[in-house]
Amino acid sequence: MKKQFKMIDLDCANCAAKMETAIQKIDGVQDASVSFFSQKLTLEAADDRFDEIMKEVVKVCRKVEPDCTIVL
Repeated sequence: MKKQFKMIDLDCANCAAKMETAIQKIDGVQDASVSFFSQKLTLEAADDRFDEIMKEVVKVCRKVEPDCTIVL
């Protein structure tokens, strides 16, 4: 399943790159991209575990940038 999410308060391109790298390492993620300019996360992950994977994605993003919110 591939979904796109809006990100709020993503402050820098470097943080977006760190998030993207960390998200791609999560088990079950097939592809991920974080765009600083469009403030969007595009995630492709296993259908049967998508919600579980999304919880991990939120945790990873909070570690990189605590103020950033993903609109689910």
